[in-house]
Amino acid sequence: MERAVRAAEQALIEFEIAVETFRVEVENFSRLHHQKLGPMYTRLDELDALIAEAKASRSGDPEDLRRAQDARSLVMPMPGVEELFHDWLGSDGISDDASAMLTDRPVRPPQRVRPSEEVRRLYRELVRQAHPDLAQDEGERERRDAFIARVNAAYGRGDEGQLRELAEEWAAGPAPERAAPGESEELYARLEWLARRKELLSLVAKELEDSAIGSMLRMAPEDPDRLLEEIAEQLLAQVSEREAELAAELAAQ
Repeated sequence: MERAVRAAEQALIEFEIAVETFRVEVENFSRLHHQKLGPMYTRLDELDALIAEAKASRSGDPEDLRRAQDARSLVMPMPGVEELFHDWLGSDGISDDASAMLTDRPVRPPQRVRPSEEVRRLYRELVRQAHPDLAQDEGERERRDAFIARVNAAYGRGDEGQLRELAEEWAAGPAPERAAPGESEELYARLEWLARRKELLSLVAKELEDSAIGSMLRMAPEDPDRLLEEIAEQLLAQVSEREAELAAELAAQ
């Protein structure tokens, strides 16, 4: 029974690593998509409005005028909470970047969707060693929870140096002894808790996979950063097409 519990613990940790690494990729892809491709989407909206306005000006048709108004409304939407507060405050509270600035921490947007292989290796090793589910008492769990929170933050930034420092810190810290095998009832209860936690993680994983960004990432499981580049290339081609269409409309006036 004890071997079954240990195996279930390790399986749960591996599953949590997979879920967390995918969550980081979803978050990084979302931020980089907005940062790198947002201006292209804005340009496309502006070109669509200019084309619609040029057509309406030339035809004078009420329907063309309505389409032009609709297209222009997409370029100048009513500001939401994020715009009003310059991305400092959103529906979920203060943003990570705003929190970083208020606490004098550097604001470092992700460089890539997927951290380097070495960063991923360091992260997996640290989580396997320091995961809170390996704690034998509440004090040890709290220590591990706080440490893993720092590990997750460093991984999210792709910070190899910070992960190496955390690995040294963990190696130098206390190494709690394994608890003696418990009674059968305690081991059964532990197995049931691990199974329930696996179910909760499965729900989190499904939510990530079913999200818009998660669906996009499934299209490029081997290289999500290349997917961003491909989308950028497609948008640039669309911008060129719209600019040519606008030039043709203006020339026809």
